[in-house]
Amino acid sequence: MDIMTDTIEDITVTFFATFFIWFLYAGLIILWFVDGKIKKEQVIHALTASFIAWTIAFLIKIIFPTVRPFMINGGGVDVIIRPSDGAFPSQHTALSFALAVTIFMHDRKIGWYFLIGALVIGTARVLANVHYPIDILGGAFIGTLVAVLVEKVHMFDLLKKIKTKK
Repeated sequence: MDIMTDTIEDITVTFFATFFIWFLYAGLIILWFVDGKIKKEQVIHALTASFIAWTIAFLIKIIFPTVRPFMINGGGVDVIIRPSDGAFPSQHTALSFALAVTIFMHDRKIGWYFLIGALVIGTARVLANVHYPIDILGGAFIGTLVAVLVEKVHMFDLLKKIKTKK
């Protein structure tokens, strides 16, 4: 029975640590096309914020490489692709929090679901033995900060100003 429980737990952690992030993006698409509560500008904000957050986290990993938990404790990992880059900050968490915070700023009711999803992703990355809690906090901070900054810039306003100057 323990083998079955371990397998179910491993599969669950792998799902949330690896694939669940795509459900956040699918939710964004559904909100845009089906629900209509998310406007085109909000989708662009969310996509822009998540790309910028991912890029910042990627660059930090290159500049300040850190060792991942499984490299130290010798344990297995519960993700599909075994990461070989640094642990800090979590790109998955930065990306998911950027997306979730952007949605939250536009629609708090729906945004809570996205924030819970982002938190689940971060937690699953720790349980999958690929991140430390500080990696998740760093990723959440980057994602949140980028989402707020992208919202403040208002992408469409910025693009209009650029077009007007030409």
